[in-house]
Amino acid sequence: MSDKENYDPYESLHKFSLLWEKQINDFIFLLSNNKDYVKASHRGTDLHARFLETFKKNQEALAGALNFPTKNDVTNVANLTLQAEEKMEALEEQIWDLQDSVKSQNKEIESVVEVSKEIIKLTKQLKNELVKTKKELSDTKSLHAELQELKFELLKLNNFKQEFETIKDLIKEEKSAEPVLTGTASGN
Repeated sequence: MSDKENYDPYESLHKFSLLWEKQINDFIFLLSNNKDYVKASHRGTDLHARFLETFKKNQEALAGALNFPTKNDVTNVANLTLQAEEKMEALEEQIWDLQDSVKSQNKEIESVVEVSKEIIKLTKQLKNELVKTKKELSDTKSLHAELQELKFELLKLNNFKQEFETIKDLIKEEKSAEPVLTGTASGN
């Protein structure tokens, strides 16, 4: 038994199919290597293409009359659906971008509002200080006017004092220049 090879039915089937394939390929080659066969197959292909075109037109006409969608209609609808989905995705992205920009602008506006509040607060403080400064300035002006009046009064008093001193000196001089009466009077 060891000298004999085992029988494999698949191996014999494989050999038979290879032989059959070779014979069919040779037969097809002989048929297709003929000019008449090529011309006939060309005419048959053209005829088949015209038949398919006519069939397609009739099918579209019938589908149009019965309000059935054709293969082209379904393809067009599918393409339009894909385009609409792409456009919607693009719009969603634009909306998200707009939302992000609105959020950032809101943050900027909030920071501007905070700065504006600080500026308003500083402006109120400056206004209050300006009012105080104006009041102090008017008080200073009135004090300056009073000081000027006092200076003028002091100047008058100084002038009066000098005149008084001058009069006093003149009186002293007149007293010292007056002759002293000595006893030469007649009754002595």
